[in-house]
Amino acid sequence: MKHKPTRNETAEAALTALHLIDLTSLNDSDTDETIEALVRSADTPVGTPAALCIYPRFIGLAREAMEARSLNLPIATVVNFPDGAADPEAAARETADAVALGAQEIDVVFPYRALMAGDAVAGFELVEQCRAAARSKCLKVILETGELKDGSLIRRASEIAIHAGADFIKTSTGKVPVNATLAATVDILATIREAGRTVGFKAAGGVRTVEDAAAYLNLVRWHMGASYAVPATCRFGASGLLANLLGVLGHGASETRSGGY
Repeated sequence: MKHKPTRNETAEAALTALHLIDLTSLNDSDTDETIEALVRSADTPVGTPAALCIYPRFIGLAREAMEARSLNLPIATVVNFPDGAADPEAAARETADAVALGAQEIDVVFPYRALMAGDAVAGFELVEQCRAAARSKCLKVILETGELKDGSLIRRASEIAIHAGADFIKTSTGKVPVNATLAATVDILATIREAGRTVGFKAAGGVRTVEDAAAYLNLVRWHMGASYAVPATCRFGASGLLANLLGVLGHGASETRSGGY
């Protein structure tokens, strides 16, 4: 018989997940006001998410908005996004530019179409060059698992990214029909276990409710141990998830800590 979570278990999952979110806004329609609202939403009565993930052009604005609220969250941004072109030099330039703008975490799209066509070298070179360009910053490699589809390809892409220097393996851009899935997560976590070093995991795209988040948390804990479900090694890339979690925890979706912004 399937276990039905208790109210306390659901609340615990919600609070854990909230602190693992890369709170994301990656829309073509994003404006200064959008990003300022994103920063406000990160300042919740029960703590903050793990990071903000935004386009490079908004990094300075987000930093100013956080300073106004006395927030200190890492800023993540995206490169080679969302198409995953097989152009290592261009991706590395984007990475270097993002770091110069103040990005502390880089989410780069793996050239998954090249791998699907049989070219494993392009992926290794792209991640390796972005690793060098990112220097000590956290490098998350987006596999686009919903396009790779096949478990053997997902594992191969994970292996290549890890060997080339990835700090995290991330499922998806959120810009394709199929994004994060539990099946792809199992393939990624299995590859991470065999890596011989610590590599994080990020589920992105389609994680919208506490039930969704809890399913991933249970899987992560089962495969990697309870200590893995912390921001250093586990993230959710999401936009709408935060409001759902706050509702579960008894706070209105727009409620934030009182502050000067």
